[in-house]
Amino acid sequence: MTTTETKKLNYHFDQVGSYLRPENLKKAREQYAQGEISHDDLLKVQHDEIKNLVDEQVKVGLSAVTDGEFNRSWWHLDFLGQLGGFEFYDQNDSYKFHGQKTRSTNVRLNGKIHANLDHPFFKDFEYLKSVTPEGVEPKQTIPSPSLIINRDHRSDLWSKYYDSWSDFLDDLAQAYHDTLQKFYDLGARYVQIDDTTWAYLIAQLNGHADNPEERAKFEKTAADDVYVINKALAGLPEDLKLATHICRGNFKSTYLFEGGYEPIAKYLGQLNYDAFFLEYDNDRSGGFEPLKEIYNNRQNVEIVLGLLTSKSADLEDVDEVVARIDEAANYVPKSNLALSTQCGFSSTEEGNILTIPDQWKKLALIKHIADEQLA
Repeated sequence: MTTTETKKLNYHFDQVGSYLRPENLKKAREQYAQGEISHDDLLKVQHDEIKNLVDEQVKVGLSAVTDGEFNRSWWHLDFLGQLGGFEFYDQNDSYKFHGQKTRSTNVRLNGKIHANLDHPFFKDFEYLKSVTPEGVEPKQTIPSPSLIINRDHRSDLWSKYYDSWSDFLDDLAQAYHDTLQKFYDLGARYVQIDDTTWAYLIAQLNGHADNPEERAKFEKTAADDVYVINKALAGLPEDLKLATHICRGNFKSTYLFEGGYEPIAKYLGQLNYDAFFLEYDNDRSGGFEPLKEIYNNRQNVEIVLGLLTSKSADLEDVDEVVARIDEAANYVPKSNLALSTQCGFSSTEEGNILTIPDQWKKLALIKHIADEQLA
């Protein structure tokens, strides 16, 4: 992350990154799981669909394109479970979204944490880069290290492998730093770090507002998250653009957490990212007032307003979106604002409840508004 006052991100029209999986990719994954096709056969289908997806993203006018997360089943676990020092396991229960339950896969510690420089995501990025046209940016997305720290039992076993909590945090930060550097060495110049922990902390800090002792535990987790993230980002190349997406959960068009950004704004304002993708597609997200503290008078930071929803095919009223952009501009200079959906279209392979044509119509609307209001 740079300390310069010049913004690295100037797209104004951007995206979170995940897309609905085409039926033939779903079928190929199922066939591979049943042993009916080889991994090479699966990869051929996956690569063809990623190439098609990149073409569609370019066509809709995006300056940075992703692989749609077509290489994974979950937005987070595929990466975390193949990071050095972690393993997959099947837990007894699963995430309870509002009206839905996810599968029961999770990850846990099984040794000292380190970067896995043979992580399959690196080859996946190389393919994305190879099919990205000149003048367009290949964008990599990975989950945040905060998903490990006191989240869903993933750090429960830390004392089995570490003498101190601080050593555990330092290794986690170093693993991410080395991972980000490897992506850079492969040609990545734009990496987005996706993060549901801050929404989890909003819920916990609000829920324990009248219990200082319990609240202090979550304040300590928030401080640890800031420490690890900033340590991971420190010293990376100046021309690497680093964004975060603060997510409230996204599974089959449902959500996991709610609440405005007030309890965590001071922590987000300390994070050394170049851009913050923030969910603002409904009343659960609260008002724009915390933007001032998140932006923190950092002229190099871009705030990406997730004013349009990826959870529904319904197209937002343009005048209402414009009015909300103008309202947000009371707290952040308009030149530092960008526009996207609040989340991806398919944070897990199940996807949200809309169609593939619907997602392109949604993005086309965002481009239209961003070109008119933020260009």
